[in-house]
Amino acid sequence: MNEFLSSLPLAWVIALALVLALLVAWFFSSVARLLLRGRAKLGTATSIVITILATALGLLVAGALERSPQLLGLLSVMLTLGFSVGGIALYAGIAAHFQPHPAPEISVMLAAGESDRVEFKSTARVNLHTGQRDEKMEQVIAKTVCAFLNADGGTLVVGVDDTGTPLGLDADLATMKAPDLDRYELWLRDLLTAALGQNAAALAQIEFPEVADPDEVARPVCAITCRPSPRPVYLEPSKAAVPEFWLRSGNSTRHLKVNEATEYVMHRWPLNLGSSLAAQMRAAVRFSEAR
Repeated sequence: MNEFLSSLPLAWVIALALVLALLVAWFFSSVARLLLRGRAKLGTATSIVITILATALGLLVAGALERSPQLLGLLSVMLTLGFSVGGIALYAGIAAHFQPHPAPEISVMLAAGESDRVEFKSTARVNLHTGQRDEKMEQVIAKTVCAFLNADGGTLVVGVDDTGTPLGLDADLATMKAPDLDRYELWLRDLLTAALGQNAAALAQIEFPEVADPDEVARPVCAITCRPSPRPVYLEPSKAAVPEFWLRSGNSTRHLKVNEATEYVMHRWPLNLGSSLAAQMRAAVRFSEAR
């Protein structure tokens, strides 16, 4: 085997070694995830990277314990597998801590009422007192989404009153040329993009679950689920207006003054190298998809 490898070009040997290392890492990561019995919900690519690092650590430890450890010896294999299981379990635990918990069912959310993570709005376009479209109502939607993004995330439900009773979206849809949910979502996306920017608007997920009203009639509502933003989000009410910083505090949406916003941003998204890397790592773990 050694003679065969020595006869190959160096580039081929390196290529074969990389492929072999990848296959070994995939095998050990699969075994580790199997041993954890689904408790570590990580993607295959993430598990392989962790296993590669664990394999290197396991071989280093094996080399420290034995003068000439066998690459496929019992000690090397057990150490590599042990570090792989431990590494995947540790990363999964950290990811589970930082990742947001799934939003509750819409019916449960409405029954629980407004909170620091939930806000109800009757409409997104129409002033119910006048029955006419009102840009101020649209700005309230953008402000609330901005506040959730700058805090720990949350869900804005449009089409329900303050008590959580479903009203539906008929009032808003009646103001649109094409009164359908696809057009409604497109308008809402455009509103958030114009007010918050493309990157911030992409953090909001829009769905239209149906909820039964007191008469047991199923009515669609709009649920805007916001993830915490990895960077500050500012609201621009208009092109000429000064950007505003909004934050969710308890069950209310607050507009922070310049000094208050500056202090909050410095603590949540610090600029020094160590804290900045830690904040970005937390954001990456928080947003990584558990598969």
